[in-house]
Amino acid sequence: MALLTDYTSFADAQAHACSAALWDLFDGDRACFNIAHEAMLRHADGSGRAAVCIAHADGENEVLSFDEISAGAARFAHWLDAQGIGKGERIAFMLEPSLPYYVCLFGAMLQGAVSVPLFTLFGPDALRLRIDDCTPAILLTNAEKAPMAREIVGLRVELADAALLAAIADFPDTYEPQTAGDDLACFQYTSGTTRELPEAVRHTHRSLVTLMFAALYGTGIRPGDRFFCPSSPAWGHGLWHGTLAPLGLGVTTGTMGRGRFDPVRLMRALQDFGVTNLSAAATHYRMMKNAGGADRFAFALEKLSYTGEPIDPATLDWIDITFGLDACSMYGTTEIGVVLVNYPGAPDFAVKPGSLGKPVPGLELQVQRPDGSACDPGEIGELMLRRGEGWLSTKDRAKIDEDGYFYHCGRADDVIISAGWT
Repeated sequence: MALLTDYTSFADAQAHACSAALWDLFDGDRACFNIAHEAMLRHADGSGRAAVCIAHADGENEVLSFDEISAGAARFAHWLDAQGIGKGERIAFMLEPSLPYYVCLFGAMLQGAVSVPLFTLFGPDALRLRIDDCTPAILLTNAEKAPMAREIVGLRVELADAALLAAIADFPDTYEPQTAGDDLACFQYTSGTTRELPEAVRHTHRSLVTLMFAALYGTGIRPGDRFFCPSSPAWGHGLWHGTLAPLGLGVTTGTMGRGRFDPVRLMRALQDFGVTNLSAAATHYRMMKNAGGADRFAFALEKLSYTGEPIDPATLDWIDITFGLDACSMYGTTEIGVVLVNYPGAPDFAVKPGSLGKPVPGLELQVQRPDGSACDPGEIGELMLRRGEGWLSTKDRAKIDEDGYFYHCGRADDVIISAGWT
């Protein structure tokens, strides 16, 4: 039986992509489904195959295998049981990409708890708002952040470091998940401001399945890719597209680790890890262009995508000259997911510079006038997504051309937010 991952063309995506075909990519079903099993445990075969490649700012390249993350996640799940943590309780962690990060992320979901990744640069106010909102049973962090976290009254804070990994080493390295597809798996907070808390987006385990439409056609990811996403896994792009989507397909992924972001370090990582598929924020490409020195590196890229905001013409030219590839945008929000894509790697899809692309298979989008009627090609209106029998506003203005490509034309509500993940 052919899987969606066997197809690469735009025509095949339109012909074969459907919800049932997405479930065929995984072991579980709606009654029994667990993200940690699908994205980690089922790929741990004792071979030591790389799961995550991390480029730290100090020059160290760290490679973590499916085997070691899976074993650590199982032990962490048993440790949570021993701590009396019940199904559905929140486990928050504020960690840079590292073995403890992935052990906590997958171990909590494996046990039936809810993973809550938090951005490591949050200050006291931003952290307190999120802790008050999600009321975690435990916050796991590093020695640098622990003193700030311990100022929050009533919060249990544990260090997630080598000592914790040693402390859980005697627990079994296997664990049988008991979650259903509709059970909560992860709370994800959008950025917001320090004194205004955006509502957490509550993801279930089957969110991994629905994510695959955007992953397959927004980043073009396929088995055999060597993937990389420099976005923080505390945010939607880094967590879902950079971590869970590739690992869910058994694809080795990579990201930036501890230390200040350096665009030259990113370019070296792309070379060192032999990356073939890069998905990054628009600003990452601009920073690489502005840093210079790309001609010092040998790149193996075959597909690249971006999100966050439009890319300026100078950066588009740099991408073309440097990588010889089309820059494929993804458009969406944390609340609705990715809805417009440019099908990276599809030989029959022409990427138009500046365009948001075309809808993900199965979705219907329309540019509408205030009275709800459809705009003509070239006419600016509000971008709407069909939901059931009605239409959901994206809060963005857009236009469509004669070929069905969508273009962003600003916000519809006068709020200044980038035209990507918000």
